[in-house]
Amino acid sequence: DWISTGSLKIPLSFLIDPLSSIMLLIITGIGFLIHIYSIGYMHEDAGFGKFFSYLNLFIFFMMLLVLGSNYIVMFIGWEGVGLCSYLLIGFWYTNNSYASAAKKAFVMNRIGDLGFLLGVFLIFATFGSVEFAQVFPQAASLVPGDSTIALICFCLFIGACGKSAQLPLFTWLPDAMAGPTPVSALIHAATMVTAGIYMITRSVVLFDLAPFIQHIIAIVGLATAILAALIAITQTDIKKVLAYSTVSQLGY
Repeated sequence: DWISTGSLKIPLSFLIDPLSSIMLLIITGIGFLIHIYSIGYMHEDAGFGKFFSYLNLFIFFMMLLVLGSNYIVMFIGWEGVGLCSYLLIGFWYTNNSYASAAKKAFVMNRIGDLGFLLGVFLIFATFGSVEFAQVFPQAASLVPGDSTIALICFCLFIGACGKSAQLPLFTWLPDAMAGPTPVSALIHAATMVTAGIYMITRSVVLFDLAPFIQHIIAIVGLATAILAALIAITQTDIKKVLAYSTVSQLGY
């Protein structure tokens, strides 16, 4: 037991299943390779130790995000990776443009996080729990097209848009390439940006009951994929090309 007040009971518990296992393999596998690469890339940097502490903190929060067995533990990891992305993007903060890129990423992620948080509040108000094992069986008995479920899914999708850089909240990701290259590889290509997609996949029981929101997701994803690919074609900076290509892939 972690939080227990009135009818709200939130255990600090973890869930291992095929979905979280795949995500864990991706996070730890790619994280391991990037840590090895970073040793050579950052070896002359004054903040060598600080860089690795941020990198490890990021991996910790990302694993917390995918392992949480309820929406609150997931949200702690969700906020944590947002914080770590701010610290890592603005790692060379003496450069003003890098510092402002970090602030931009932080603020745009907060917009999405508010949507996610409202969705979690609505889930608790509707189902009386935030635990996956209790919410999903209850949801399965509801009729498709229910307006409350649609609202919950819409709020969760706003959260996913912020974290996974979908229209209109995608402009932070290209700017986030200001950080050291290993950061771009770890956060903006492999792990953090897939968090929104993981959250939607985890909540697929709810999204199945909201066909209208599924249409919105399809339209936003398609628009993001096409627009970002078109922008990538016109870029001259290789990291910007990779950034917009990542946004396009996330749209898919």
